[in-house]
Amino acid sequence: MFEFCSTCDHRGYPRRPRPSHSRQLGENVSFIHCDVSNEDDIRSLIDATITKHGKLDIMYNNAGIMDRPTIGGILDAKKSDLEKMFEVNLIGAFLGAKHAARVMIPQRKGCILFTASACTSIAGLASHSYAATKYGILGLAKNLTPDLGQYGIRVNCVSPYGVVTGFPGITVEQRSIVELNLSNMGNLKGEILKPECVAKAALYLASDEANYVSGLNLLVDGGYSVVNPTMFKFANLLINYIPSKQAIDLWIIYSFSSDAKYETFWSYIHI
Repeated sequence: MFEFCSTCDHRGYPRRPRPSHSRQLGENVSFIHCDVSNEDDIRSLIDATITKHGKLDIMYNNAGIMDRPTIGGILDAKKSDLEKMFEVNLIGAFLGAKHAARVMIPQRKGCILFTASACTSIAGLASHSYAATKYGILGLAKNLTPDLGQYGIRVNCVSPYGVVTGFPGITVEQRSIVELNLSNMGNLKGEILKPECVAKAALYLASDEANYVSGLNLLVDGGYSVVNPTMFKFANLLINYIPSKQAIDLWIIYSFSSDAKYETFWSYIHI
């Protein structure tokens, strides 16, 4: 199996080519430096693949960036950050799909993958700008499904929860702390989401085992996006912090079936 590696080299996010990466992965891996927001670069990437291998089986549009961390809302968002993320995250994915389809349609077979995000399934996980780009990717994937399905081309998304990828300046210890905090905030306990987990999900969608899977947004989030922990947190807050003899104004009844201690919980809250 042959793979091509590409990097995103964009204004404010420069990355220099590192051919040593491909050498470390073996002789069947080639490294091609690519600015995913530049259509000529994407075209050259696809053409080089066809020249070397004669066909393109899988196109994984995985390049992406995030905006600067902000605590505020949309009023704190910067137009420059929005434009930069759209050029890399969404336009890059669009161009990758376009030129992959260009060579896959004559083959009447292929697989196009995108990395979206769990923020496409639940609100509040990312900035407005980042969420907008990832929703755009999901919409693109869904729209491409009927367009390219007639040519035997499958289109799918992988949408991970928070995962710590390699970036400059972070130590192994710091990475472990961030991963542990993300795991504690998540739904599935005892597991930590690593880049390899996302890669395995993408590998499944690209494989023959998923030969009839298309139009799917595969969430790799440990069930985070289908769980609303608000009431559980609220009930635990009451149990741990509300004195039992407070004045009575509001009566709340909440039932827990998983733990005998909380089999029937009720409390009165003073407002």
